Amino acid sequence: MVCKFQRFTIYLPDIILESSNHNSIKGGEAMTNQMSMEKTRKIKEKFSYQKTKNGTVKKIIRNWQLYLFILPALVYFLIFCYGPMYGIQIAFKDFIATKGIWGSPWVGFKHFRNFFGIHSFKIIIKNTLSLSIYALLAGFPMPIILALLLNEVKSNKFKKLVQNVTYAPHFISTVVMVGMIILFLSPNGIVNKFLGLWGLEPILFLTKAHYFSHIYVWTGIWQNVGWSSIIYLAALAGIDPELHEAAIVDGATRMQRILHINIPGILPTMVILLILNAGGIMNVGFEKVFLMQNPLNLEVSEVISTYVYKVGLLDAKYSFSAAVGLFNTVINLILLITVNKIAKSVSDTYLW
Repeated sequence: MVCKFQRFTIYLPDIILESSNHNSIKGGEAMTNQMSMEKTRKIKEKFSYQKTKNGTVKKIIRNWQLYLFILPALVYFLIFCYGPMYGIQIAFKDFIATKGIWGSPWVGFKHFRNFFGIHSFKIIIKNTLSLSIYALLAGFPMPIILALLLNEVKSNKFKKLVQNVTYAPHFISTVVMVGMIILFLSPNGIVNKFLGLWGLEPILFLTKAHYFSHIYVWTGIWQNVGWSSIIYLAALAGIDPELHEAAIVDGATRMQRILHINIPGILPTMVILLILNAGGIMNVGFEKVFLMQNPLNLEVSEVISTYVYKVGLLDAKYSFSAAVGLFNTVINLILLITVNKIAKSVSDTYLW
């Protein structure tokens, strides 16, 4: 027993040592293999990156004429869109012109709190949203309807006439447009003259607050509906004519072809434009609102853009107006991302 015990005590450590050495060798080999694989992967990634980079440079050199055409637009956006972002910091400072942007004292979110605390904050936001949403709901379908109708017109002469008539108002400047609105809707204007033929009393349209949003939205639709329909006409022109031919053979009516071929064909374009329009829902055109504005309709016509103009330029509160403008931009960005995410989840058409 003693010998067995001794043998056991002698050989047991050898077995353990042998097993331990074997495991150590295996572990070392595995670690070496892992390091080798990691090194190989990094080399491949570096080579792939260099290859991609070289391929990109070659493509730019090969198509330098196209990039030359893009250059003016790129320079424009760099100077007028990205360059001014340097001044956004004054929204968080009490800007003093003599000290400059860097020398002005830092105040954090003071101007944002002041904007949220003014008595007219809710009214301004309400007016901005109501005008934008009204314009989106009423104006977005109109170019689509016009494009679908023009696409069904067989006479090229009549089609060109309608296009010229509907495109022309887009080139009228905002100042001239508002001047026309004021003349047409004045007490002695053409609209009140027409109402007088039916024995109705003249209506002071621009002094009645409840008429302001309707005048603003529908004159905007009249001015831009033709121009906005161009992109839908281009999308309709890209639909395969064989689809219509096959539908006619199957006995489909014109309305059925519009519903099942034309509208699905321009649906991606509609979704992209809807996303872009939703991203600018807080941007109400300053010029038109400001020119149509008067003390009698101010309660419904004061929007963020006109408020920023009055506070920032007329009252010289540059930091406060920058904070209001930044707030407006952030809300637009959030809306754009949200609508794009919704479009991505329910369809295959989205911006990114």
